[in-house]
Order: sequence, then C-alpha cells, then structure tokens
Amino acid sequence: METVTPSFELSDRITRMAESATLAMTQKARELAGEGNDVISLSVGEPDFDTPQYVKDAAKKAIDEGWSSYSPVPGYPELKKAIVSKLKRDNGIECGPENIVVSTGAKHSLANVILALANPGDEVIILAPYWVSYSEMVKLAGATPIIIESSIDTDFIPAIEKIEAAITSKTKAIMFSSPSNPTGTLYPKEYLEDLAALVSKHPNVMILADEIYEYINYTGQHHSMATIEDVKNQVVTVNGMSKGFAMTGWRVGYICAPAWLAKGVTKIQGQMTSGTCSIAQRASITAYEDVDSLKACTEEMKKAYLRRRDLIISLVKEIPGVIVNVPQGAFYIFPDVSSYFGKTTPEGTEIKDASDLAMFILMDAHVATVTGDAFGSPNNIRISYAASDEKITEAVARIKACLAKLS
Repeated sequence: METVTPSFELSDRITRMAESATLAMTQKARELAGEGNDVISLSVGEPDFDTPQYVKDAAKKAIDEGWSSYSPVPGYPELKKAIVSKLKRDNGIECGPENIVVSTGAKHSLANVILALANPGDEVIILAPYWVSYSEMVKLAGATPIIIESSIDTDFIPAIEKIEAAITSKTKAIMFSSPSNPTGTLYPKEYLEDLAALVSKHPNVMILADEIYEYINYTGQHHSMATIEDVKNQVVTVNGMSKGFAMTGWRVGYICAPAWLAKGVTKIQGQMTSGTCSIAQRASITAYEDVDSLKACTEEMKKAYLRRRDLIISLVKEIPGVIVNVPQGAFYIFPDVSSYFGKTTPEGTEIKDASDLAMFILMDAHVATVTGDAFGSPNNIRISYAASDEKITEAVARIKACLAKLS
C-alpha cells in the first residue's frame, strides 16, 4: 500500500504578512548577546522604568481579593468608568461606558477596530512614517493600505493635500499616531483641525487616532482628535497603559469609539479572546483613579525622557551625514541616514538601504536599531532612547565609529 505523505501549508494571509521588524531586530540582538557580545538594544519600544509601585500594590491587592475569574468581554465596568473620567479630565473627550472597550493592549485594540470596519477591497489611509503593524493589520482584514509619505524636512507631518487626494469611495479610515511611533512627532492642534475639516466632508470615513504615547509629551499639552466637534462621531481614540505607566507586559489597551463600533469590537473580542487579564484591569483602575500618583509617576518618566532626548540629539548631530530633527514626544529619534547608501563596508559589502545599514550597525557596533523601511520611510532608522544616559552615550559613540568605516 502506498504511503501518502501529508503536505501542510500556512494560509495565504499568513504567508503574505510581514514579520514585525522591531521584534525581529530585538530577537537578532538577543541572539547576538547570547553569543557573549555586549549588545546595546535601542530597537524596542519599551520604557526602561519599572511599573509604579502604587499600581503594583493594586495588583497584589486584587490577587488577594480573589479577582481571578473571567472578566467581562469589554472590560470591568469600574475600569470603563475610570477611563471615561480620565478621558474627560485629561483629554476633554466626552463619552460614556458604552463607548469603551478594553482589550489586550493597544495593538489588540487597533486590530479589532480594523477588523470591525474594513472589508476586502476597502482602503485605509495611513500617515507615514507609521507604526510597523498598521499596514499588516489592514492587509489582514483584506483591505489595502494607502500610504501618505512625509519627510524629516516637515518634521514628518504629511501634507493635508496629499491626504485629500488619496480619499476615494473605498476609503474606510485614516490612521495615525500622535505622539508618533517611530518619529516622536506631535501633530499640532492646527494640523488636527485641518484634518478634521477634511474628514468632515466624508462622513463615511473614520479616524483612528493612536494616542498611546500621550503622557510622553514635551510640549505640555496633548490634543485629542475626538475633541473636535465636527468629527467627534468619526473618531476612534486608541490608548492603553503600556507606555505612560511602563506596563508593557500587563497588556491593557482600550478604545473610545462610537457605540455602534464599540459593539462590533466587543462582538469580535467575544469570539477571539474575551476579556483581558483581570488583575491587570484592577490595577489599571487604580492607575487612573489615583490622580496624584498618576501625575507624579508620569512626570518623573517624562523628565527623564526629555533629558535623554536632548542628550541623544546632541550626540547624533556630531555624526557626519546624519540628519536629525527634534521630536516633541515619545522616546524615539528617526534620523535620515540616506547619505550612507551606496557606501561599502570594510569587507566590501554595499549598503544599499536602511535595512543594510541597521544590520551593519548591529553586527559591527553591536547596537540594535530598526530600519525605517518597516515604518514606511526608507531613508531613516529608528533609535529608541528608552535607555540609561550611559547606554545612550556609549551606543552613539559606537554608531559614529562604525559609520566612519564606510567608504
């Protein structure tokens, strides 16, 4: 009898999906470090602070009180109430519990919204540079990402005219983050108002405003898209606990959306994951309700990030051929390194693009960065300064030395 060997293949949606460049570079850096190399990782988008003590204490209390059962699919009512209060207090957004859905991180929130909105053949406009997962989430939903490019010359703020020209009858949403990952750009209030004026002419287009870096803002004032009257019913605000509270591993994100969309997201979540971690949710209630502790911990982190931003910019400006602007939020710089394209390494390998350059920096200087290709900006690399002053200083010195080897 003939033996038939089964042949298994991954689905087309998986084979078409790109791997996360930030996670891939982080993994390569870990492998290199595992071989005994002194690697400085400036690739991961993760605060290097510990979670505030008052939040950890709340989690311990929740464990002792027995909050160990399944949580409601859209989040505990007490957390949704705390988020509603936070949005009104900190952002000026008027909403109710019916507008809130709590998910397993802001990434999960974004994916849920796109799956709830987009059909195959639809289009989602993404303002570039953009966070690496945006375009892949859109593709996973069967829709087409439409990328609106910008450059360091305009502080990575895309022209409104380009966005207007990209809107078609297939457009379902416009996505952006402010403060931005990867650039640290903070969209000014006037820019958001201009964008709102455009979108108000297209009542079937939603705006996905990713505000996860809200508390890491060096201007003193964060502006939320959902506060603009003409489009408030067309905005989904996405936020979470990971960046501002150094709670990346706790996995708590949320949306504030029109009730009809929040219901759709809840329906998806009910079939895919159900409610997120009960203990993390209970801790998040305290994180938002203890306003004095919130202000103290977020201000402390922001001051440290601001000092590090100024340090890394001053050092990077000393590297010949590297162009850097001054970001107003988050904890990244996104320098233009295109002057090194076409040069060769000491071994004779040509640096064709930012991916080649990021890999050369990793292998030669043992500093992990991320190629700008992954963010829709091929002339740049992303460097995180969520690291100590000493590591930043050493890392930039290594980068400067290794780039000097190119000819």
